[in-house]
Amino acid sequence: MNNVRVFRSLFPVFILFFCGCDTKNLVDNNLSMPSYNWGYDRKIKAVIDVADPAQPFSVYFKLRNTGNYRYSNIFVLLHISGGGMKKQTRRFEYKLAETDGQWTGSGSGNLFTIRVPMITGYKFPNKGKYLLEIEQNMRDNPLHEISDAGIEISK
Repeated sequence: MNNVRVFRSLFPVFILFFCGCDTKNLVDNNLSMPSYNWGYDRKIKAVIDVADPAQPFSVYFKLRNTGNYRYSNIFVLLHISGGGMKKQTRRFEYKLAETDGQWTGSGSGNLFTIRVPMITGYKFPNKGKYLLEIEQNMRDNPLHEISDAGIEISK
């Protein structure tokens, strides 16, 4: 009787553990912005160890802004360095709001969240450790009404 109770109470935990794990996500880093201000000096960083250069990776940008964010878009830079390669920098623009002012991300209260691809199917040129950094590239420094930003890397 006790074994049945223990099994029944632990069964949901095992289901959540095994179903809730996504082994394809290698990195999921988020950086909270103090006072909702994202300065140029606050870069979101991720380190990845590439064992197989033939393996493609995807990099995603995540952002949470308030409804008081004054722009309908955001520009960010992605820096990739390491593995014996020259540092690469790419600039991206993401649409955060429609022309009518409707936010494109999912909302909860006054916070709106986006998760958008930066690069997909990217193959690092060599084995080794690589540093990926995302920095905001708007004219405002700091950029106001940004709650947090993040980087996600998956296979």
